[in-house]
Amino acid sequence: MRRAALACLAAGLLSALAAPASAGAIALPSGRTVSFADMIRGEAGPAGPTVRFRFIEEDLGAIIDTRPYDELEADMKFLCENYALERIADTGPQPAAVIVSISDRPVPFGAPSPEARQVFEAYRPENGSCIWEGF
Repeated sequence: MRRAALACLAAGLLSALAAPASAGAIALPSGRTVSFADMIRGEAGPAGPTVRFRFIEEDLGAIIDTRPYDELEADMKFLCENYALERIADTGPQPAAVIVSISDRPVPFGAPSPEARQVFEAYRPENGSCIWEGF
């Protein structure tokens, strides 16, 4: 009985690990979806301590070419305020900046990837909001 329970648990864990990225899709105000790629701490930015939240949207190239940038920026602000802020709220000293990026493929942090399409925005977390900080 115990082996059967462990086998079921192991099978469940393996299927969860093999789930497609869309299983963790984050719905954006524009109606698009992104998936969380990673969070990077410890890299200083121009404003001081910075945390980066990186997301993937495979068809980002088409979005960049056909939709107004205001829509992309609104979605990134949404990710900052509704995803990033709650994840940094109780993590010790607060960062001076939150950078949100969306790319069409995974890109190693800091590595050149000229074939990748990416958008970035920087925000200052303040009173539960993300205040846009231009690069």
